[in-house]
Amino acid sequence: MQRAHLLISGLFLTAALAVCGPIVAGAAAQEEHVQIRVYDSHHHDYHNWDDREDRAYRNYQQNRHDSYIAYEHRKHSYQHHYWNYRHSHPDRD
Repeated sequence: MQRAHLLISGLFLTAALAVCGPIVAGAAAQEEHVQIRVYDSHHHDYHNWDDREDRAYRNYQQNRHDSYIAYEHRKHSYQHHYWNYRHSHPDRD
């Protein structure tokens, strides 16, 4: 009886892993298109944080002679000044 229980448990575990495998693989493909959006509370709008925004942020820090610190680690007042700068210096495409 003990062996039958182990065999059935093993079959259920194998079936569960077989079903979950494609789901996990499908989730990884979607993660490539994850978009980071940052809310600017003073201007009441959202900004997509992509390569272009990252370059603009790094240029802003360089122009201010600040050392690089990731946006999410900056104080709210610094982030506020950055978005004021971005609204007055939009990308030229």
